[in-house]
Amino acid sequence: MKKILIADGHYVVRTGIAMILKSKLQYACKIDFAETFIETKNKVSDHLYDLLIIDIDIPESIFKAMVKELIKNQKNLKILVFAAYDENIGLQYIEEGAAGYLNKGASESQILSAVSGIFEEGYYHTADMMKKMVAQSTESRSIERLSNREFQIFKLLAEGNGNIEISNSLNLKMSTISTYKKKIFEKLQAKSVVDLVRIYDDMH
Repeated sequence: MKKILIADGHYVVRTGIAMILKSKLQYACKIDFAETFIETKNKVSDHLYDLLIIDIDIPESIFKAMVKELIKNQKNLKILVFAAYDENIGLQYIEEGAAGYLNKGASESQILSAVSGIFEEGYYHTADMMKKMVAQSTESRSIERLSNREFQIFKLLAEGNGNIEISNSLNLKMSTISTYKKKIFEKLQAKSVVDLVRIYDDMH
């Protein structure tokens, strides 16, 4: 018997998901509900759940921090974030430790696939999310290839500084800055400073 907690501020959403899971999920399940983040946190502290389905915008939400806060109370808890935002937002919650993300526009079959996937594999990621996660991981590994000085110059370039400003700031020759810049572009596979800015923004 799987124990599932559905945490959402809307009655229709809570009962709608519960009806789908009770009637169509291949696992027998016992379902509990929470209407606010505080209630969710209290229930996770007092009871063991196999899965928590939670809305980003639940009343009293602390957004991304909710994931670590809840896992702190129950370290093996699997969390499926359920919200009306695009997958880029979902990725941020997965980075915090959520097992999966599902848009509120998901179909019945997608809801069932997400829940079953988490029970069977421990996570649920759509094909598009997997591609984005691989891309982010590749960029992260590329950043790690930069030397300390290269990273310093990369950061200054991404923040809008030109060769002259960087030369003056670091007390290096213009030719040296140009050489570093070429190495940075090669290592990060960037074609322009715009690419550097995007990579830098993705780091944050």
